[in-house]
Amino acid sequence: MSGKVVLAYSGGLDSTLIAILLKEKYGFKEVIPVAVDVGQGDVEINIAKSRAEKLGLDLRLIDAKEEFAVEYIARCIKANGSYEGYPMGTSMTRVLIASKVMETASEEGAEAVAHGCTGKGNDQFRMEATFRYYNPNIRVIAPVRELNLSRSQEEEMLREYGIDPKEGRRGVLGGDVNMWSHSIGSGQVENLSSRYYSDYIWCVPPEKAPDEPLELHIKFRNGVPIEVNNITDPVEMIIYLNEVGGANGVGEIDILEDGIIGLKSRELYEAPAATILLHLHKDLEQLTLTKEELQLKWTLDSIWSYLVYHGMWLHPLRKDIDTFNDATQRHVNGEYKIQLYKGNIRIMERSSDSSLFRPELRSIKRTGFDQRDSTGAVKIYSLKFQLLNMVSR
Repeated sequence: MSGKVVLAYSGGLDSTLIAILLKEKYGFKEVIPVAVDVGQGDVEINIAKSRAEKLGLDLRLIDAKEEFAVEYIARCIKANGSYEGYPMGTSMTRVLIASKVMETASEEGAEAVAHGCTGKGNDQFRMEATFRYYNPNIRVIAPVRELNLSRSQEEEMLREYGIDPKEGRRGVLGGDVNMWSHSIGSGQVENLSSRYYSDYIWCVPPEKAPDEPLELHIKFRNGVPIEVNNITDPVEMIIYLNEVGGANGVGEIDILEDGIIGLKSRELYEAPAATILLHLHKDLEQLTLTKEELQLKWTLDSIWSYLVYHGMWLHPLRKDIDTFNDATQRHVNGEYKIQLYKGNIRIMERSSDSSLFRPELRSIKRTGFDQRDSTGAVKIYSLKFQLLNMVSR
């Protein structure tokens, strides 16, 4: 036995306590914390660094922002990825983080990996499915679940070790932040009406948004954004849209969500960039794909989102759907001019070289084609209704 364990570490309440417990309760000689930068911002990263230093741990910080943007978010956009209204930022980051933990465990020859997921939530499934995919025999340690710890118990235990559990916390609830979504106090909202505006980091209430609209120019190629107001870096585009979208009241999400274990929870998110880009991408698909392609894609998009939410990013079906998506997205090219105004996204102009919108054929103001040619088609189409009338008699 190596005596080494690799911990998925954020510097938050759970992972900080677990870093202590892995030595004191589980007896590991060396705890290797791995923090993955998925766009959570300097505040979160600095907290992770500070607490790791306090605990005397050698933090491994991995910058995965570009990988997250290009390999995960881009696929989410192509699939119009949304589960019951949630754009699945945390769902995807858990797989990416777990993958980096497994890479480190392999490099270090660690005998175990650990995470801070609760036994009530979704992330335990996402993390452990990834761990098992890369090493079916790795020992997985989940102290919050195994010790049946509540949030209040964890806070008290941290205080005993001289660490303020609320240090650096934003607002009342805290939460998980990445560049695609901010999950606010996941699993902690116990009623159906409370508002926690102090917890939002991007979004302002629409009534506090500017009185003048903000105009954006966004270009798509092969189904993904390639330019936002002259910004072309995939990470910077998303960061910029979070800032300006949130400042204009766009991206606040308040939903009732069906978790993996089948229990409903009220979930609060903010996702300005995701809200804008998914809205425009779906509109662009409507402009450039055929009715039959769209009908199939709507079904596959739903399945894709279900798979990803339920921790099955590495499932072959998700990869198969991505192959279909890539084939359709070669047509999904275009440009948008939009306005953000008090929580609304207003499309002012749209254009595409692949557009199937042809007013010269469809508009009733123009000749287009000889309408008399439809007579036979309508007769054949209505034939089944004649048959139904006969049968009903």
